[in-house]
Amino acid sequence: MYPFSYTKVSDTRAALAAGRSGGRYIAGGTTLVDLMRETVERPGTLVDISALPLREIMVTARGGLRIGALVRMAEAAADPKVRGTFPVISQALELSASAQLRNMATIGGNIMQRTRCAYFRDVTAVCNKREPGSGCAARDGFHRTHAILGTSDQCAATHPSDVAVAFAALEATVHLLGPDGQRSVAFSDFLLQPGRTPNREQALRAGELITAVEIPAHPRPLQSGYLKVRDRQSYEFALTSAAVALYVRDGVIREAKVAAGGVGTVPWKLPAVERRLIGERPSAALWARAAERAADGARPLEHNRFKVDLLKRTVERQLRIVGGTE
Repeated sequence: MYPFSYTKVSDTRAALAAGRSGGRYIAGGTTLVDLMRETVERPGTLVDISALPLREIMVTARGGLRIGALVRMAEAAADPKVRGTFPVISQALELSASAQLRNMATIGGNIMQRTRCAYFRDVTAVCNKREPGSGCAARDGFHRTHAILGTSDQCAATHPSDVAVAFAALEATVHLLGPDGQRSVAFSDFLLQPGRTPNREQALRAGELITAVEIPAHPRPLQSGYLKVRDRQSYEFALTSAAVALYVRDGVIREAKVAAGGVGTVPWKLPAVERRLIGERPSAALWARAAERAADGARPLEHNRFKVDLLKRTVERQLRIVGGTE
């Protein structure tokens, strides 16, 4: 690990001043510290923001939910407001990492975490995320766990967060505070696809700080849940996953929110699936028809072609679990 300086701040003004000077924010440190040990990340200054007052979970005036950026994953998963309103969030958090990590890692840090691509973390391998223009070792190497959606010639790494898939499905908003004041970014615009600049992963401006993630109000009762398919039962990243939320009234699906994980360079919203569902009556045949659209636009590589069918089956299964059948 390379030498670095460390400072701890207790208010947002001090945090922004340190961030403006080039400091890297750290709270739980469950991702950044690992990357520093592997010399993938080499920040000159760490700014500990764990004492900032960003730990509240509150119901908004319109009936949505606002989760502070420094709320621990375990706290958010167990919170009655989260569990009662959006079970998909609680389930996604509980299927993430280990209990020890969930007790340390924060909501803001979780959506900011960088890919678990082995080539990105191996400093002897070429990686455009780590060194722009150097190449992508995954494309010619072993890429079974890599993305089939949102890839480019520059990068095929998946985003590893589970709860980010739930946030994408529910069309959340990320609230930010920076040198130029407050602003909000739709979750769909916050995490960036690689394109020609895979090293730029979030729509953050210099010195900006995540303050909260807000989920808008949805019609009640909203049925929701998260399904994660992986090589082993625990402490493993998704091969595929599906976050589903359905609002059914008078036997007809009035609203559908669906997103997938483990298959995209960012959590992947599935609007074609959603359109197939809205206005229809729940049935086994409907789930199968809708799930057929889950892999629209997929560009698999040699070793991960299986993810196309696995994604469709994952989405269909979770639609059955959340929506049931008549």
